[in-house]
Amino acid sequence: MVQTSNPHHHHNNDHKTLVLKSAIYSRILLISLIIFFRTLASPYDTSASLNPPCLTTTVAATPNNTHRSPIASAIENGIVWDSVYFVRSAQCGYEYEQSYAFLPLLPLSISFLSPSILSSLLPQRSLFALSAYLINNLAFVLAALYFYRLSIAILKDPEIALRATVLFCFNPASIFYSSIYSESLYAVLSLGGLYYFVSGKNNLSVLLLALSGCARSNGVLNAGYICFQTMHRGYHALFHNKNVTLALQIAVVGALRSICIFAPFVAFQAYGYYNMCVGRFPDERRPWCNARIPLLYNYIQSHYWNVGFLRYFQLKQLPNFLLASPILSLAFYSVVHYAKSRPQIFYSLGFDTTIEEKSCGVVFLSEDLLRSKVAGTVEKSSVRAEEKSCLTKWFLRKANTQTELKNPGQTGPSAI
Repeated sequence: MVQTSNPHHHHNNDHKTLVLKSAIYSRILLISLIIFFRTLASPYDTSASLNPPCLTTTVAATPNNTHRSPIASAIENGIVWDSVYFVRSAQCGYEYEQSYAFLPLLPLSISFLSPSILSSLLPQRSLFALSAYLINNLAFVLAALYFYRLSIAILKDPEIALRATVLFCFNPASIFYSSIYSESLYAVLSLGGLYYFVSGKNNLSVLLLALSGCARSNGVLNAGYICFQTMHRGYHALFHNKNVTLALQIAVVGALRSICIFAPFVAFQAYGYYNMCVGRFPDERRPWCNARIPLLYNYIQSHYWNVGFLRYFQLKQLPNFLLASPILSLAFYSVVHYAKSRPQIFYSLGFDTTIEEKSCGVVFLSEDLLRSKVAGTVEKSSVRAEEKSCLTKWFLRKANTQTELKNPGQTGPSAI
């Protein structure tokens, strides 16, 4: 009789190693391609050379006419498009109105983590750019690991989770995760927050999801996961357990957690209002300062970049839609496939689902099963076993299937 081993532990370690290698190799490949193509052609955006002195007297930007080393020049040549604003904010603070469109987590991280020991070797702007590259590429590797863990928790299939993670590492928009953009920080915080969310560590989850709102404005949408879970738990407490007090408690806790996720973005808008509107004469105030809800972010996106609801849907943007059509088609097909395979769950928004199935997902956690079995039919230990068995059952089914294919006459534990 062959001694059984833990397939979960074996697969987990092998897959984590593959995920780590895929994330690192993809960054090395991407950075190599960036350097290669920059040597062949000049970038379309020429804003890398824009570096006027800071408006404040306490911080001085490197003058444009300063002779830089080849290494510093190569690093600063990557400061283009949005990178200009992130590095500028880290170097000089938020000086101009349009700079408030770029949230503070990446600039603060750059300023805090830039090693002063290298200040004698590189100009400050080059040093900030180098720190940003290191931060974003490290954040991407961590995001890939969280992506794999989250996929395991949701899909219950390590093989598919691994494939999805490799595709994430080599996705078509991967360059943004290795440039001086906020995508990497947002990804690691959002994926980490969701992983801890489905693991039942709500306080840590809310903290990471709130920080994601410091990286990108769409981080506030992560509160939707909390709201969705709160809606299901409140419904179950009110209509299944007939417990109004518990339903109110769930609603209050869910609202407080959602507010925590919104708080960083709202605080940054208040910071912008204080700097741009408070203490100014009426003729100096910007139009958005007098709005009923003075939201700086929306005004900047609309005024400076013409960003708004459905404004992107123009005939001149047709090439960009064609460029994105493969990913859009894949996403659309995935939604349709899920709707056809599980229509009852899809069209009921998960309400028409057994609580045992919800316990293996993101809607209910162990405490919900305990509340639903308050009569004593299910003990706490069996609840935990139910949660852990979701993944273990898959491994056992797969091991049995493979063994039966290899040895049709053998069945049972000895065949594994």
